[in-house]
Amino acid sequence: MAAPRRIVVLGSTGSIGTQALDVAGRNPDRFAIVGLSAGGNNIDLLVRQALDFHVEVIGVQRASASSDLQLALYAEAQRRGFARGEADLPRIVAGPDASTEVARWDCDVVLNGLAGASGLEPTLAALESGRILALANKESLIIGGPLVKAVAAPGQIVPVDSEHSALAQALRSGSRDEVRRLILTASGGPFRGWEAAALADVTVQQALAHPTWAMGPLVTVNSATLMNKGLEVIEAHLLFDVPFDAIDVVVHPQSVVHSMVEFIDGSTIVQASPPDMRIPIAWGMSWPDRVADAAPACDWAAATSWDFLPLDEDAFPAVRLARLAGSAGGTAPAVFNGADEACVAAFLDGRLRFTGIVETVRRVVDEHLHGEGGGPGQSWVPGNNATLADVTSADAWARRRAGELLADHAREGSGA
Repeated sequence: MAAPRRIVVLGSTGSIGTQALDVAGRNPDRFAIVGLSAGGNNIDLLVRQALDFHVEVIGVQRASASSDLQLALYAEAQRRGFARGEADLPRIVAGPDASTEVARWDCDVVLNGLAGASGLEPTLAALESGRILALANKESLIIGGPLVKAVAAPGQIVPVDSEHSALAQALRSGSRDEVRRLILTASGGPFRGWEAAALADVTVQQALAHPTWAMGPLVTVNSATLMNKGLEVIEAHLLFDVPFDAIDVVVHPQSVVHSMVEFIDGSTIVQASPPDMRIPIAWGMSWPDRVADAAPACDWAAATSWDFLPLDEDAFPAVRLARLAGSAGGTAPAVFNGADEACVAAFLDGRLRFTGIVETVRRVVDEHLHGEGGGPGQSWVPGNNATLADVTSADAWARRRAGELLADHAREGSGA
């Protein structure tokens, strides 16, 4: 039997990370967790994970949490009956580059489950180190674009998003020149069927009540606005080299069909499973093999029905905006994502209306594509000309510009 794959999990205390460790814990003959990283807001869980899996390294991005992590590690080790020195405790790395350092650790697979743009440099580090990258952090590919693809070998990136994992599985059914289009499914979020006017008064509590998936606040709000689906359209374009006009979105409330591939002969290959992220996570960690019983399968003996509905782009214009930014390429996707992250934070803090998220992102993207001059990051850098510094500057400018627009709205008393 082959030795277990050595796995590093970035974002181990989040939704993706905890489910990855569940899969690994049930399959110790296949996976050895050797490294973990997290932001530092849940030290107790991070310590338990580290000792449960006997990891070699822990990274914490909040530098001030380093001493708390070390103390908690010793305390938990003693509680478990380990005298200090009788067990090998993991190395601790701390600071904003901690996840990047952990991504370079000696391993076979890096599962990037970080949230947002912070995942870009760890993604690049994992690829440059020759690791298989199980990618749940879609933002790093979206904002990095050609930078990420330039360092990735064929087959080195394995998508963990349920939709893109579904597409990758379905694409095995034919050659690339036989593909007519990709169809991404969307649950529609908590506001499926709502008119545009009704969305103006959506509360934070309503936006965080996703009907199907349990996710972090950023992804949950992005799912409610369908910004997440827009990001996934860009991701699909980059992962599979399919043009934007051959990538469609359809609303599927049951979230059982995770995406589809239509071939030129009229056949459509569907990947279906209950809404459980452990299936794409397990596939990402074990690529190209499957893990038995990663999660329960569909119960085909039970009566059921599936619905597929067109996307209402008037009420939810985020996908259309994502196509614009993705088609422009260069630094535009970084601005799209950075402005969105800033606006979601403002919404969660009560400083921005729900409908103001997409509208503010639209204004920032428009300024970036059509503005002239300005400071670092403001001017669009097209295509493959964008450097890492360009992308980083564009991301920072987008967040700053979104904040300025929100401040202007606040002074005007409009509430965005």
